[in-house]
Amino acid sequence: MLACMRTAAVFGIEACTVQVEVDVTVGLPSFTMVGLPDISVRESRDRVRSAIRNSGYELKPRKITVNLAPADIRKAGSSFDLPIALGVLAASGLIKRRDVAEILLVGELSLDGAIQTARGVLPIAAAARRERYSGLLLPSPNTAEAAVVEGLSLFPVRSLAEAVEALNDPEAYLAVNRPAPAERQRPVDDAPDGDFADVRGQALARRALEIAAAGGHNTLMIGAPGAGKTMMARRVAGILPELTFDEALEATAIHSVAGLLPPGTRLLSARPFRAPHHTISEVALVGGGQHPRPGEISLAHHGVLFLDEMPEFNRRALEVLRQPLEEGCVRIARAARTAVFPARFMLIGAMNPCPCGYAGDRHRPCRCSPLQVARYAGRLSGPLRDRIDLTVPVTALPARDLQDGAEGESSASIRQRVVSTRERQLQRDGVLNARLTGRRLRARARLQNDARALLGRALTRLALSARGYDRVLRVSRTIADLDGAEEISAEHLGEALQFRGD
Repeated sequence: MLACMRTAAVFGIEACTVQVEVDVTVGLPSFTMVGLPDISVRESRDRVRSAIRNSGYELKPRKITVNLAPADIRKAGSSFDLPIALGVLAASGLIKRRDVAEILLVGELSLDGAIQTARGVLPIAAAARRERYSGLLLPSPNTAEAAVVEGLSLFPVRSLAEAVEALNDPEAYLAVNRPAPAERQRPVDDAPDGDFADVRGQALARRALEIAAAGGHNTLMIGAPGAGKTMMARRVAGILPELTFDEALEATAIHSVAGLLPPGTRLLSARPFRAPHHTISEVALVGGGQHPRPGEISLAHHGVLFLDEMPEFNRRALEVLRQPLEEGCVRIARAARTAVFPARFMLIGAMNPCPCGYAGDRHRPCRCSPLQVARYAGRLSGPLRDRIDLTVPVTALPARDLQDGAEGESSASIRQRVVSTRERQLQRDGVLNARLTGRRLRARARLQNDARALLGRALTRLALSARGYDRVLRVSRTIADLDGAEEISAEHLGEALQFRGD
């Protein structure tokens, strides 16, 4: 007998539907899978057999053939277990319907028949809605994630037996197991830790990070060990506005595909903050692999990517950041197709001024030669430095200021200014100032006469590239927006130039 179920395969952060055709006939006992399955899918044969037997169903020795269509798309992952098992049961006559065309099925099976949490359920739910499926049968822990997509009937199941029950009588099962409205609205508690009030002194660095947060600009902090670079960087996420619904949908889909979404999570609310170690490879940073997975820069989409000890990162890993910083996405090409991962993040880097860390320090002598200092600084290439909008020196505080210094301004207060400035930019242009280009940048960056003269002198003295020139204008526009000014004055431009660091 032949049975047909529907499921989905995820490539990148997009999902496409897959037909699971199962044929069970009399013959030599075997379990054959075709349709370009990878090793993880082929291994499902053993999981399916054990799960069916341990769920109390009798699987007679038969010749079983499973076809995953379309055959030109590689199928990867363990979420095909459940539709294959249900197809085998349907073809064996243990499920009333042998062609389930309106419900998409997804789930990984344990040997005892329990259903495990699946990856990529949010993109799968979106694909089900897009292709007009009426329902989605999925693991119970993924229900809140899928509930973000409106218009789908969700069938949460915890075991293979429950899945059989849901397919035999969908209406009765849904009446008893319909997700509660509270579960559809439950947010995830992912608020950032730390407050800028904990930071003493460092007025220049705090100002630079506020400007960066207000306009979405990339920033590099250079200072001695222990000066507070990491402490301040980790507090930047706390001064950013909450994700909008569309932004949260994109960020949550990426975390879902990566398998980093906690069970019961509906949507991310706080902006992501990612801080990979400097030993990370370029594939882990940018994304890729045999079956493309999102890297750290995509996990930081709509949030912050913090690279501490930036010169210690692999040179190739840093250089592959150049294109995503400009385009806001990563394209990973494979023979069959190309995966596109969003990567619109704010880069914050931190580094020492020299290998020993004390170049220019008034209290501790530097042990590095000029050649060592030059080599250390040269680990960040010119093209990468050119893509950094603000470079700020961070000096170590005297002991007296650490002991007796007053608390700094709180994150909540800074956040109010950042949120209002961002709203002004989005209402005016639909994008943050860091993404202004071409004619739109020229139209928004209107310079007063004294600012125009100052910029002319800076172009000559600083030898700014065309990219550097545009970035100075963007930062100046953000500073003017923080002041509520329509035109860029010499003060706004001068402050932007002092952070250029060329």
